[in-house]
Amino acid sequence: MGSTIVPWYFGRIDLVIPLTLGVVAAGLTEIDTRLLSRCINIVFTLICFAIATFSVELLFDYPPLFMVGLVSSTFIFIMLGALGQRYGVVAFGSLLIAAYTMLGHNLYTDNYTLPYFLLVGALWYNLVSLIESIIQPIRTTQQTLSNCFIKLAQYLDAKAAMFDPDETNGFSKQTLQLTDSNNQLINAFNQTKRSLFNRLKSYRGQAYIRKLLSYYFVAQDIHERANSAHGDYQALSQHFKHSDILFRFARIINLQAKACAKLALSIKLNQTYQHDPLFTRYFSYLEEAINQYQSNDKSTVLLVKSLQNLHQNLLAIDLLLANIDTEQHLSQQQENNQLVDDELTSFYDIFAKIKKNLTVKSALFRHAIRMSLVFLVGYTIIHFSSLAHGYWIILTSLFVCQPNYSTTKHRLSLRVIGTILGIIVGLPLTYLFPSILAQLVLIIITGWLFFLFKNSQYAYATAFITLLVFFSFSLIGESSVEVAISRIIATLIGCFIAWFAVSFIWPDWKFRNIPKLIDRACHDDSHYLAAIGQQYLTGKNNDPQYRLARRAAHDSNADLSSLISVMTKEPHVNPDLINQGFRLLTLNHTLISYLSTLGAHRDKTITNHTLELFDDLSVYIINILSDKKITADYSSIKKSVADYIETLPTNDEQANNDLLVMQQLALILAILPEFISLISVLIDESN
Repeated sequence: MGSTIVPWYFGRIDLVIPLTLGVVAAGLTEIDTRLLSRCINIVFTLICFAIATFSVELLFDYPPLFMVGLVSSTFIFIMLGALGQRYGVVAFGSLLIAAYTMLGHNLYTDNYTLPYFLLVGALWYNLVSLIESIIQPIRTTQQTLSNCFIKLAQYLDAKAAMFDPDETNGFSKQTLQLTDSNNQLINAFNQTKRSLFNRLKSYRGQAYIRKLLSYYFVAQDIHERANSAHGDYQALSQHFKHSDILFRFARIINLQAKACAKLALSIKLNQTYQHDPLFTRYFSYLEEAINQYQSNDKSTVLLVKSLQNLHQNLLAIDLLLANIDTEQHLSQQQENNQLVDDELTSFYDIFAKIKKNLTVKSALFRHAIRMSLVFLVGYTIIHFSSLAHGYWIILTSLFVCQPNYSTTKHRLSLRVIGTILGIIVGLPLTYLFPSILAQLVLIIITGWLFFLFKNSQYAYATAFITLLVFFSFSLIGESSVEVAISRIIATLIGCFIAWFAVSFIWPDWKFRNIPKLIDRACHDDSHYLAAIGQQYLTGKNNDPQYRLARRAAHDSNADLSSLISVMTKEPHVNPDLINQGFRLLTLNHTLISYLSTLGAHRDKTITNHTLELFDDLSVYIINILSDKKITADYSSIKKSVADYIETLPTNDEQANNDLLVMQQLALILAILPEFISLISVLIDESN
């Protein structure tokens, strides 16, 4: 509203375009952070914007110099992304403001008006955003944490689907759905962690921030317990096919999912969470059902023990939810001990990160070279053609060309669809609402809708930004039809250049990255197992090392899932490779579930003999994951574990703890042959 109403009030409608484009560029580079960092970001962003926009204006009339500046600045700005998300976003915004400067170069007779008001628009957006952050300093943190519990609720719903007594297909569909929900939850955890860490640096003394931090840790603990697998789901489905026990488990997990959704709303509205009293009744019914089955069937002792352990696990989740607002919050020392800072702290960090990416092996380096060539080709086409508003070619390439093929291809189609949709809607609207005031209102509405959909519906966002452009150029008297034709042609050319670049300039085919990512997943799974074993030895402790190991295992699994999903959209990929990749993803998620079970019960004490076996088996499993090879003594070791489980009494609490640990290790051993076999096949086929 400020970028449109103010220039209209002062009779300078020609300033609406640069002010609005400055607002858009600033809005796309905004990062949620604490007040001091936000002020630093604003200054850094405006400096980068100023360098980008004034350099374009100063070199625009000297094509050779402009081409050199365009290529070199594109490479430098993209390489800034090596320093982290905030720098990558600012770099993108700087390239965007440069493209906007090219697009509006002919609007004014001098070389200063356009850059100046582009910067004023960017400053105006940042000032409004800064005021909002002062008024509501933790709103975004509340939203990210609320989203975290929403994703946790979705994960619990997906977990409840694993308790289906009628399933006969190995739970393949449910496992993929569970893996997808898990990936979304891990992304939500990472976003929440970044937001919380930023707030803690400025508001550490405020009890409410520490309360949100304790909520975050509770969510992680619930996830570890919910991610655990206390037995083979297919075996449970077969043995309890004619019982209501599994339905009772599913009902409680669904209720816990609803409780997490309710807690998410409480966080968002800053209200006190009220735990549902129905849980007590349902837990008692479930316990009665387990005891009844145990008294009637003595032949399934191990399966019943799995159900009892699962029952205790769900009780622990219930306890976490019921006491989330009454537990003592973490002290400042505990906060320092449980959070890991991954921000840049010195010039050495900056130098090291940049140096690490100055190689062809770096995807960021390849993308920087690719984008420099894309802009060079785009500018060459514009320079030797008479296409009106030809710099939309560069603008389109900037938005569409992504580091990998599948994402670029996806954006290509959405960009074209959104542009055509915007033109179809925009042409009649410019004739229906010819007055300046009406078009200013439409600019405000379409700008708001663009920001509303930019992260969720790219096609809609493209349509609304196309409408905004229509109304903006209509204000200065340009023909809507000519603008529409120029927009379509430039969009098609820009999309073609982007497609050609990702297809033939160091194409980043994801299936080539499978060996590297598999090695990382195996390493992180091994590290997680080692961290769990250490906690059984020294006692439960949510220190940074353990949390980091757990997060790394889940992050690797999420990255593996993303890679395999991307592979399905790449050309020339063997369908068998994709099927084997999905099977490996399922097994890796199952492996992490077994590890999570061990982690969820790491507060239990086990005998020295079991602890020694745990240590030996952990080393054995870690060596298999490291060497990617099943050893000749696998069968004998697996049999020795099964024999030891048979010797454990079933009516002793200490023995039950030993039994739980050994059962999980036996389940891990059982899936290792297929797991290693799939790894070997995938590595061979991707090389």
